[in-house]
Amino acid sequence: MAQNATLENIPGDLGRSGSSVRWHKRPFFRNNIMPWLFIAPISVLYIMVVIGPSISAIGFSLTDWSGIGDAEFIGLDNFRKLIFEDKNYRLAFQNNLVWMAFFLTIPFILALLVSSMLAPIKKGAMFFRTALFIPYVLPSVVVASIWSNLLSPRRGLGAQLAKLGEAFEPLNRAFLGNPDTALLSIAFVDNWHFWVFLVILFLTAMQGIAPDLYESARIDGANRWHEFRYVTLPGILPTLVFMLMMTAIWSLLVFDYVWLMTQGGPAGSSEVLGTFLYKEAFNRFEAGYASAVGLTISFFATLIMGIVIFLRNRGVEI
Repeated sequence: MAQNATLENIPGDLGRSGSSVRWHKRPFFRNNIMPWLFIAPISVLYIMVVIGPSISAIGFSLTDWSGIGDAEFIGLDNFRKLIFEDKNYRLAFQNNLVWMAFFLTIPFILALLVSSMLAPIKKGAMFFRTALFIPYVLPSVVVASIWSNLLSPRRGLGAQLAKLGEAFEPLNRAFLGNPDTALLSIAFVDNWHFWVFLVILFLTAMQGIAPDLYESARIDGANRWHEFRYVTLPGILPTLVFMLMMTAIWSLLVFDYVWLMTQGGPAGSSEVLGTFLYKEAFNRFEAGYASAVGLTISFFATLIMGIVIFLRNRGVEI
């Protein structure tokens, strides 16, 4: 009687026959099935957009395929050609390394310098940050068009300054038409747009450093350089290392500014892996070979991430 009375006092279905079975099933459904139902749409989209094309790229990299019709299986011949025969691929890869070296140094030096100068500023800080961030929100097509005109040897900034006297004559050059300056000129334009993004990230990281650390450093007689070296850099180290890794990966994926400004020219001097892949796939109709190029880019990007993960697992504080 006591047990029946207890069941009768339980509201709803819990006091009915078989309610204990349903009561145990509901937490299982809620904890084990429901989360998968929520992530199912994005999982399906991810499989269709990322996993599926990635697997297809691996398969097509082993074939001779024009992008239309049937693909002919040729094994690892595309990779053999890439590594041992294709000088254009090696040139593009070397340009990517030059691009990476540029973006792992110049933007970071500028961003660290400017962010350390802006960090103590309280009054008007939002104005400075907003003004600096404007170039980053401009579309790459707009930025490339503006700088292509500024670097033009006929109507560009150098040509106008050269009219003022012979002292400015060295600036009147075809920077984008010279094989010695084309790649670095494009890197300069991309850096003009990119480095302010690092400034905002570093400023945000610096705001998370406790002010007491700076006060303690001043009490110990530290100057601005000592504060930056022993307080600021360790405080933003995780952000700094993460952005170094991401910038290195982005340097392998560069495409838009090179394609918009020179399309890899002149004479391949600004060719990078992204433009080389595009030309192989859509200009020369070598889709299988282009897939092999894309896989090498993925390999190098994975290698960079692997190095960072390896260092963290070895106890390096990054």
